[in-house]
Amino acid sequence: MEPWNSTLGNGFILMGILNDSGSPELLCSTIAVLYMLALTSNGLLLLVITVDARLHVPMYLLLSQLSLMDLLFASAVSPKTIVDYLQGESIISYGGCAFQLFAILILGGAEDLLLAFMAYDRYVAICHPLNYMVLMRPRVCWLMVAASWILASLNAVIHTSYTMHFPFCMSREISHLVCEIPALLKLACADTSTYELMVYVMGVTFLMPPLAAILASYTFVLVAVFHMSSGEGRQKALVTCSSHLTVVGMYYGAAMFMYILPSSYHSPQEDNIISVFYSVITPALNPLIYSLRNKEVIGALRRVLGRCASAQRL
Repeated sequence: MEPWNSTLGNGFILMGILNDSGSPELLCSTIAVLYMLALTSNGLLLLVITVDARLHVPMYLLLSQLSLMDLLFASAVSPKTIVDYLQGESIISYGGCAFQLFAILILGGAEDLLLAFMAYDRYVAICHPLNYMVLMRPRVCWLMVAASWILASLNAVIHTSYTMHFPFCMSREISHLVCEIPALLKLACADTSTYELMVYVMGVTFLMPPLAAILASYTFVLVAVFHMSSGEGRQKALVTCSSHLTVVGMYYGAAMFMYILPSSYHSPQEDNIISVFYSVITPALNPLIYSLRNKEVIGALRRVLGRCASAQRL
């Protein structure tokens, strides 16, 4: 096939999960509901953490950043999918595809690093409680947040630039829900084997060290928890850690499937399901996982709603 000038053409056609579904109306409605849930729950959690002074502690600062990332992640994928289905077309411009790829890479990479920092926060809080406010002082927390965004931004700029510089063949159909590296490389006319190896190495580098840090942190945490004399303290620690580990399992499982497992071991249909999982389902579930079993968050939510009700009565 001859290459086509993607900067002047009509862009790409996203052949996502709705095209392969037997009931696209139901699936589109589900995605819309999950998106609204992600917007509401993450937005509410951000509001509560910002407004309630009792939650101005390192753990909730990091959690607020996770909510921000999930809110933006969902917004980078779901609205486009829903609008395309309602309009009956799935065209995305070359620039729009590049922007979507950049957004997914920066938000996914930042969340990857942030989850490791959150695990370290729990490790310090449970294993070194007397030194917690020293080791997790505000400056350290903001450095963690900044490092997550900056490193993810550098990674996103490199991969977006390199992926979009390839000449693409006459076929403009991307067999994927969104513009992602594996799906785009299948349309490239040039040899991408070296770059695919680079993507694999970067995936391992970005995913495995944070995952190893998370597993090490929670290993120490669980050992410390089972040696606690207070039953109430043990239960609180287990609830918090189980919430974190649930989110870690969902996120890292999907990311490793997509970027570390060789493409020959998974089909475009499986890729579509995984992309829905980490771009639509996970952002909606994360705030619920963290808040439903967290008495501090629920208490803060009640206080904020109480203030709003009092203000309305006045």
